[in-house]
Amino acid sequence: MEQLKYKIGEFSRLGRVTVRTLRHYGEIGLLKPEIIDRQTGYRYYSARQLQKLLAIVQLKELGFSLAEIRDLYEEDTHFPDIRMMGRKIADCERELERHRRLSSRTILESYDNLGMYLVTVVAPEMARLGCECPEPGYCFTIEPAGEYREKNFEIEYCEKVVSAKKDSDIIRFKELPEVPQAICMKAYGPYERLRGHYMTLFAGIARMGYKISGAPRASYVDGCWNQEDPEKWLTIIQVPVCKD
Repeated sequence: MEQLKYKIGEFSRLGRVTVRTLRHYGEIGLLKPEIIDRQTGYRYYSARQLQKLLAIVQLKELGFSLAEIRDLYEEDTHFPDIRMMGRKIADCERELERHRRLSSRTILESYDNLGMYLVTVVAPEMARLGCECPEPGYCFTIEPAGEYREKNFEIEYCEKVVSAKKDSDIIRFKELPEVPQAICMKAYGPYERLRGHYMTLFAGIARMGYKISGAPRASYVDGCWNQEDPEKWLTIIQVPVCKD
């Protein structure tokens, strides 16, 4: 089977890293595109490179620098040894203690904002417009941008209603086409973990030989509106797919 190829914007969205980050990884020799078209300059990545990108992101979250990660790959492994892990744990503990002392307030620019936005902005506006939601309820978000963004990213929130009402400054009513085929995954826990869940699912889709055919959706089953414990929040990631 021919290996699927993705342009840099598509690979950015699948890998949940910015295009700028991917370009930097290429410049330092950590993750180079498999193909660069000489005529157009387009960069193409393969589906199997999602696995390496997932490992890079996970190692970064553990506190490894890009230089350290590159050295690991040059040594033909991406698994740190026990001594390296011990040093990183100690570094993380020191950094955590520093933040405990210095942090008093913060501005949230991530999925952590989503629950309160739905509760304090969307829900009251739906009530004002007289929206009725059928049982069982169904809602999801998509990210319209063609690439992943770390901050100030756009989210489109969709929820099933019995009938359309008059559009407002906040809400628009529309009919969405059906999705013939999708691969889905349950994801438990706070929204800050969603990026890791997305990457795991995208890598699995690539291994199964499917092609992503539409914008991924995050369907919210349980959240801050009915579960106080973030560990019990349930999000179902739904990815439209097709076979070549």
